[in-house]
Amino acid sequence: MTAILYEHPLNERIRNYLKLEQLFVQAHSCADSDIQINHQVFFNALFTIIDTLERSDIKGELIKDLEKLQQNLVVWSQAPDIDNSALENNLRETVALTCQLKTNNQTWYQLKEDKLLASLKQRFAIQGGNSSFDLPQLQFWLHQPAIQVTAQIKHWLSLLTHIKHSLTLVLKFIRQRAEFKPIETESGFYQDSGEGLLLLRIKINRSAQYYPTISGNKFRYSIRFMLPCEKSGRRYSNQATQFELARC
Repeated sequence: MTAILYEHPLNERIRNYLKLEQLFVQAHSCADSDIQINHQVFFNALFTIIDTLERSDIKGELIKDLEKLQQNLVVWSQAPDIDNSALENNLRETVALTCQLKTNNQTWYQLKEDKLLASLKQRFAIQGGNSSFDLPQLQFWLHQPAIQVTAQIKHWLSLLTHIKHSLTLVLKFIRQRAEFKPIETESGFYQDSGEGLLLLRIKINRSAQYYPTISGNKFRYSIRFMLPCEKSGRRYSNQATQFELARC
């Protein structure tokens, strides 16, 4: 079926991972399109990535997850009918990324020292402060030769490559922890234990006229399905609801 996928983290670490993953998608998407039109989305994403890396020990969390993944890959290598080629590729990538993250000189720190980014970031931090008349420096930069602008954007993003690739690998294996299973509830409400879980993934048929709102933590989670409502914006659904759930 054609479905809409919803994901919900059950701890702060996975919340940061999903947030960064989305920001990387936005930044790279803008870099591959007309930056004069999409520059606000690009810089907002880039600055939020920098802020998230500064506030949270993403590097340390990723190292722990990669080391745990490395141990699991070694154990899985003993399983029968394993795809040794794919496993060895993942193992090599895991080891390489772990070594890169453990180096003292983290390349993304250079983004904090970039004079242009530092100047722009001050204005982007002010609500409504990133208009063209507030940032003549940005206007000047945007109108430099396209090859020059593109090269600088690629350089900035390259400084985040190790973080991005580590994040992609860790999330790939977290999502593979569970398969989707069909679930039906009569009341538009579902709850269960969250023990041992990191991430909920919900698929709902695109033609269905309801969507999930999710709350939870490592102990318990609940899914309440909602319906659009012209008067109040949304309202609770009390109807029979079908969806697919992967408990990762």
